[in-house]
Amino acid sequence: MYYCYLTTPIGDLLLAGSDEGLSVIGFPEGKMRRDPEPDWIFSEQPFAAARAQLTEYFAGERKDFDLKLCPTGTEFQLDVLRELQKIPYGTTASYADIARRIGRPKAVRAVGAANGRNPLPVIIPCHRVIGSGGQLTGFGGGLPTKEALLRLEMEHSRFPNVAP
Repeated sequence: MYYCYLTTPIGDLLLAGSDEGLSVIGFPEGKMRRDPEPDWIFSEQPFAAARAQLTEYFAGERKDFDLKLCPTGTEFQLDVLRELQKIPYGTTASYADIARRIGRPKAVRAVGAANGRNPLPVIIPCHRVIGSGGQLTGFGGGLPTKEALLRLEMEHSRFPNVAP
């Protein structure tokens, strides 16, 4: 497994993966904080596309990612991650919405747990999932990071020729 870091407005993100694709994005703090494993090899080269696309995202120039991803998890967790990728830039969905969309309307808590284990936050936009009442709920990078990501997307999803 290879790894490197990317400096972003929300801190230095750990990127890790193999020749098969990106498998981990770790936050600098919060419950999804990650450090490289002892056997991982530092190399920026495997992450050139991810670094470029994430830099464009944080600059407000990219709304969708086109990267080889290798998330891990149970089949249920992977179903949730696939559904998260369908939430459009600048919008949000509730945990209940995601549960309904994957055909498991009573699995709201399990959706929340799968969302919280997302190994590729930002690219798989778990930050776009909020509580049913519209409140911000737990986030692996901390609520201030979730708020910053949502604010970034709201600011860049407006029509360019319309005053806010």
